[in-house]
Amino acid sequence: MTRPLIGVTTSNRSGWRIFPLVALNIWLAGGRAQRWGAGRPSDVGGIDGLVIGGGDDISPDLYGGELVASARLDPARDALERRLVTEAQAQGKPVLGICRGAQMINVALGGTLDQDAYATHEDSRRYRTILPRKTVRVLSHTRLLALTGPEEMKVNALHSQAVRELGSGLRVAARDTGGMIQAIERTRDPFALGVQWHPEHLFYARRQRALFRALVAAAAAGLRSGNQVEAAGKATA
Repeated sequence: MTRPLIGVTTSNRSGWRIFPLVALNIWLAGGRAQRWGAGRPSDVGGIDGLVIGGGDDISPDLYGGELVASARLDPARDALERRLVTEAQAQGKPVLGICRGAQMINVALGGTLDQDAYATHEDSRRYRTILPRKTVRVLSHTRLLALTGPEEMKVNALHSQAVRELGSGLRVAARDTGGMIQAIERTRDPFALGVQWHPEHLFYARRQRALFRALVAAAAAGLRSGNQVEAAGKATA
C-alpha cells in the first residue's frame, strides 16, 4: 500500500534540522513527508495529511491580541499556515500541530492565545529544553487518552504562549500541573490534534510515536473515505 503523503511546515531558519526528525517519525508511522514553508510550493490537494511544526510566536494580529515585547514573529509563515489549516479542514485532511502548530490550529479555527502563559499560570513549571521534564496530565474521555493511555507523561517544553480560548470544534485534551493547556483536539472528522510539546524529539518513546501513527492512520482512512478519528484511535501506544 502507498504510504500517505504528509506535508510538514517548518521555519525557514531552523527547518533544515527539524524536518528530518519529523520526517523520521512520519516514516516510522507508515507515511512519507514533504517539507513546506513560506516561499515554497504548498498544495493541500496534493497531500493526505498535514503537520504544522514548531517555531516562532504567532502574531496577535491573527486573533485580536496585543503584542508583547518578547515576541519573535514570522508573518509570512503565519499566513501560510493559517491558510493550510483552513484548507485542510475544508478538504477533510487530518492535521497534527506541534507546539506553535497546536496554537495555529486553534487560531485558524477562531481561538485565541495567551502570549505570556507562564505569567498567567504561575504554578506551571517552565523548562527550556528538548528533554522530557514537564509533567502533562491527559484528560479523561479524550482521543488523546485513547492514544497514549491515562498515565501522566513527561514531555519537553519550549513554548511561551499557550491556547487561551478554544477554536470552533476543539476541546482541551491535556494540561500541565499548573493548569496550562498542553493539548487540544477535534471531536469529529477531519482528525485534528495539537500538542504543546515536541514529540519529534521523543521518537524513542512509544506514546509519542503514537501521535504520528494516529495522523498517518487518519490520512490513510481519508484516502479510502473512512472514519479518520476512529482509525486514529486504533493507533494506540
